[in-house]
Amino acid sequence: MENKQYDIAIIGGGPGGYVAAIRAAQLGLKTVVIEKNKLGGVCLNWGCIPTKALLKNAEIYNHFKHANEFGISYENLQFDFKKIIKRSRDVALRNSKGVEYLFKKHKIDLISGYGKIIGKGKIEVSKEGKPVETINSKHIIIATGARPHSIPGVEIDRKKIISSSEAMILQEPPKSMLIIGAGAIGVEFAYFYNTFGTKVTLVEMMPSILPIEDKEITKLLESNLKKAGIEILTETKVEKVIVGDNVRLSVSTRDGSKEIEGDVTLMAIGVQGNIENIGLDEIGIKYEKSFIKVDEYYKTNVDGIYAIGDIIGPPLLAHVASAEGITCIEAIAGKKPPVVDYENIPGCTYCQPQVASIGLTEDKAVAQGYELKIGRFPFAASGKARAIGETDGLVKLIFDAKYGGLLGAHILGSDATEMIAELGVAKTLDTTAHELIKTVHAHPTLSEAVMEAAANAFGEAILI
Repeated sequence: MENKQYDIAIIGGGPGGYVAAIRAAQLGLKTVVIEKNKLGGVCLNWGCIPTKALLKNAEIYNHFKHANEFGISYENLQFDFKKIIKRSRDVALRNSKGVEYLFKKHKIDLISGYGKIIGKGKIEVSKEGKPVETINSKHIIIATGARPHSIPGVEIDRKKIISSSEAMILQEPPKSMLIIGAGAIGVEFAYFYNTFGTKVTLVEMMPSILPIEDKEITKLLESNLKKAGIEILTETKVEKVIVGDNVRLSVSTRDGSKEIEGDVTLMAIGVQGNIENIGLDEIGIKYEKSFIKVDEYYKTNVDGIYAIGDIIGPPLLAHVASAEGITCIEAIAGKKPPVVDYENIPGCTYCQPQVASIGLTEDKAVAQGYELKIGRFPFAASGKARAIGETDGLVKLIFDAKYGGLLGAHILGSDATEMIAELGVAKTLDTTAHELIKTVHAHPTLSEAVMEAAANAFGEAILI
C-alpha cells in the first residue's frame, strides 16, 4: 500500500467536504478527498438538487392544471412519471460531474473508497472491506454526513417503508402514502406526490408542521396543503407499524387512538450522523448522540482532526456544511476567519407556496424578552403576485421595537426561497427597519413585499 502525504485530507465529498477541498486548494494546500460514492454527497445526488428538480416538475404540472386562468386551454393533460424521475437523476448526475471537473481544475486528488482514521495524521482507505492504501495528512477533516433514521424497532426496508432516497426513484406514484415527519423533507414530498395524484397523509408528533418555523407561517401553509387535498395529523404519535400488503400505522392523537394505512410509508423524522467505522473510538474523538463535538473552528478534541457538516449536528443544511468547510479551512490556513453565525442561517422548504426564514420566530423573540414591532405584507396585495397568479402567502418581519433591528424574517409564497437572501444580507449588516423602508425596491417585483412589510411594522405601509 502506497503512502501519500497531504496538507488536508477530507473524508467525505458532500457539500461540506468538496467545498472545503476547493477552498483548501485555492489557498495552496495539497488536498485529497476520500469518497466511497459519487462526489456531491447526499445533497447533490439524493437530496437538495434532485428533489428540487422533482418539485419543479410538480410546480409546472400544477401550472398546467390552472392554465385556464391565464386563457390557455388544452386537451388530455398527462404526465410520464418515469421521465420525471429520469430528469431528476440526470440533473443530479450533471451536478456531480461538475464537482469532478472542479476537482481536476484545482488539482485535488480524489480517492474512491472508505476512509478510516487509524492514527495521528493517518487514514486507511478500504474497498470492499480490504485496505488498499494509507493517506498521511497534517490535517484531517471528517465530513461523512448523516443518514435517515427510523422509529425504534421499525426497519426502513426500502420497499414498503422507505427513506427520501427511495421516494426519489419510485417508478410510479403510489395510490396512497403515509409520511411520518412533517419537517422540510416530509412536506416537500407530500406536495410532490399529492400533485401527481397520490393520497398523502402527513403525520407529525409536534403541534404544527415545519415545527422550527414561525407558527403564523406554518398555520397558513397547513391551510394551503389541506386545500390541495393533503391530510395532516399533528400532535400525533406513531405507536405501532404493521407491514403487509400495505402499511398500517397505529397512532395516538388528541382525539384518541386510531389506525391509518397507505401503500407505502416515507420515514422523514430526521437523521443520525455517520460515525461508525471511521476510527472515532480508537483515537478518542468525542461525540454525543451520533454527532461529533467540535469548537467554533471545527476542531475535535484530538489535535489535527476536524469535523464539519451534518456529522456535527444541527442545523442539518447543505449551505451550513459549506460555510463550515470554508471557515474550517481558512482557520487551518491561519486566516482567522469570522465564525459562522448560526443565528443568521436561512431555512428553506420548497413546496408551493415556498417557506423561507432567517433569525428568530415571533415566539422565540418574545421568549428572549424583546419588545417587538411586527410587519406583515400579504402577497394578495402585491401587483406582481397578482400578475403572475401567485397571491398565496405573506412576508412577516420581526423587529426590535427599541432599536429597529431586524430579529427575524419569515416568508410564505412563490419564490420565498430566493427572496430570503435580501433579509440575510440585511441581518448580517444589522440593517434597521427604516433602512429597509428607504431602500428603493423595483416595481413591480415580489421583493417589494419586504419593503412594505418593514413599513407596515411602523405604520408607514403604502399598499395596505
